[in-house]
Amino acid sequence: MSLQPSPRRRRRGSNFNLGAEQAEADKKILRSAFYRSDDYISIADKDEHHCFLIARTGSGKSAALQQLEEEFPGHVVRINPEDLSLPYITSSRVIQYLDELNVSLDPLFSALWKHVLLVELIRHRYKVDSPAVKVNVMTALREKIKRDSGKRAALDYLEQFQDRFWDETDQRIKEITEKFEQRIDQEAKGRIGLPGQVSATLGKSSGGVSSTESRIELASKFQRIVNETQMARLNKMIKVLDEDILTNRHNFTYVVIDDLDRDWVDERLLNGLIRCLLKAVLDLQRNKNLKVIVALRTNIFEQLDFGHRGGGQEEKFRSLVLRMRWTPVELEELVGERLRVATADIGPQMHSIRDVLPRINRTRGDAFEYMLRRTLMRPRDIIAFLNEALANSYGGEQLTWDDIRNAEEEYSRKRLLALRDEWKTNYPEIDRVFHLFEGVTLPLVQSDFVHILEQAIAHPSFTIDWLNELTARVWNYSEGTWVDWYGPLIALLYNIGFIGCLTGSRSEFRFAHDSPEFAERARSLESVTHFTIHPAFQLGLDTRQDNSWR
Repeated sequence: MSLQPSPRRRRRGSNFNLGAEQAEADKKILRSAFYRSDDYISIADKDEHHCFLIARTGSGKSAALQQLEEEFPGHVVRINPEDLSLPYITSSRVIQYLDELNVSLDPLFSALWKHVLLVELIRHRYKVDSPAVKVNVMTALREKIKRDSGKRAALDYLEQFQDRFWDETDQRIKEITEKFEQRIDQEAKGRIGLPGQVSATLGKSSGGVSSTESRIELASKFQRIVNETQMARLNKMIKVLDEDILTNRHNFTYVVIDDLDRDWVDERLLNGLIRCLLKAVLDLQRNKNLKVIVALRTNIFEQLDFGHRGGGQEEKFRSLVLRMRWTPVELEELVGERLRVATADIGPQMHSIRDVLPRINRTRGDAFEYMLRRTLMRPRDIIAFLNEALANSYGGEQLTWDDIRNAEEEYSRKRLLALRDEWKTNYPEIDRVFHLFEGVTLPLVQSDFVHILEQAIAHPSFTIDWLNELTARVWNYSEGTWVDWYGPLIALLYNIGFIGCLTGSRSEFRFAHDSPEFAERARSLESVTHFTIHPAFQLGLDTRQDNSWR
């Protein structure tokens, strides 16, 4: 009886990797190697109340929403911001003018969102794709609710759109916006006395009308028009949706809204649009067979001004937030799933990243932990690092410590660029602050760290609005401590993951991914004795380590 030889591992090709850093862009990975984290299980849970998915770039929120569509075919409605005519709304001269007058546009924006959500849900539930189907659906609904006058009035609202009902979403949004502009035109002509096309006049400046009536009087008149939206009937329509349309678990529907952080929306009005979307979602939550999931980048969510005409609902909004975070175990299992799929065709199949990494030893430690410490604890980071190391190994059967170390500098440089790209919309030229730390010896005591920040504040070429705002107390010579003067800027650098802080009570540096609230308290910063740059960016900035500082 002959013994069968053990299967021999084929040498990996030089292009072997764990798939794209963005899982949603890699159909094979998303289909075969999607990792069901605890956060994803919460997203998919029909009875779980968290509906605002907040995460940093690269945390996997878009992949999770795509997987939801794969897992529940026919039960997911995806609303793409590109189809909502948001640029059309925000570029409207009337909208811009009313915003300039400080007229609250929240009633209009809330009505637009509710209209979009309701119509898309009805279209999806009854597969409305033609005038005939729409007539049949409306006839059946009218018969069902004929004894409720309020519900009948709600259906009358939908009947206003008649031929537009089955059109693309952007056409319906444009029609609502145009009708609103016409009402503003009529008000301006009838009560203010402006000639010609008022919307064009309003868009130029407030000077042409402020001589007729004061800005306050104008704002009051226009505010009344904004407030006279179809909100009552829309709210009644939400009740129809709950009681007469999505009536059982078989009809359960997810609504997914992602990519609201694209640059194509006027940033000035973005705050109001997103805030009103969240308010609309709150109102729809009463429906037990509906779950609306809105995904937002952390930086967009944190800049929303809930207090500004927000109705004091900030606590309610935040109670519905699910912040995507990853544990070391989850990240190791995620890359293990990817490795399983990546090695399926080259054999033998591997299931653990430990099969590729050098073994743990007393001198060099655990290779996976080493790599993980150089990430912001996000899937994209660890996948990027491993792919860089795999490419650097030129197809060898197993990674070596030299492969990892040789890959680290390029990985670090790319992560620094990614950090800049993630935050440059909120903080233009933030990379100039990063590069002030190029070549420094780490860690830095508090006085040395502050001295570097002073270079940015005092340098004549650093005329950056957000930087001046964060350091206003320095320029105003306000009384206080170094935390009062530099705390806001330090908190920013900590919160985005660029720096870590060491206090006298700890032996390890804190970073935002494991202590996210640390920099929000002045007393926390007052206890900091040393600062460091996150290990993900150290080689990209060519920093040095002072190994004798302890």
